[in-house]
Amino acid sequence: MASGSEAAGTGTVSEQLDALGITLPVAPAPVAVYVPARVVGDQCWTSGQLPSVDGRLVTTGAVGDAVSVEEARAAARQCALNALAAAAAAVGGVDRLTGVLKVVGFVQSPPDFHAQPSVINGASELLQSVFGEAGRHARSAVGVSALPLDAPVEVEVIFSWRA
Repeated sequence: MASGSEAAGTGTVSEQLDALGITLPVAPAPVAVYVPARVVGDQCWTSGQLPSVDGRLVTTGAVGDAVSVEEARAAARQCALNALAAAAAAVGGVDRLTGVLKVVGFVQSPPDFHAQPSVINGASELLQSVFGEAGRHARSAVGVSALPLDAPVEVEVIFSWRA
């Protein structure tokens, strides 16, 4: 295997994914006119990723209403996996990713719901478990009234990478 980034102190990102029992999904296809990820210099910016598996959303609806916080955390984790897959496809392999710079999470929620950070922790915790210290990142967690396809969460990630 080509040399890759160190992840969570155990070797490459792919080795850390294996150690965590995680199979990286195929990068989801765009649902509109955009690219899943864009490389600029030593950064890879992903488009907003929805919580889909095999082209289907894992759940739909507003968090705190139709979707529980725990279900939404799991959905945010899936969004992060999809972002990781999109970035890996853009840079030529997951082991070229060296860390996480920023996460932006959107949570479909009613006006009286205020646990958006707890929901987006699902994405942050996954990325930190994969990248270790290099997975610590800046973050925003924002409540919104609606998301595409009635998704409960959407996550964007900015990764660092090396050729």
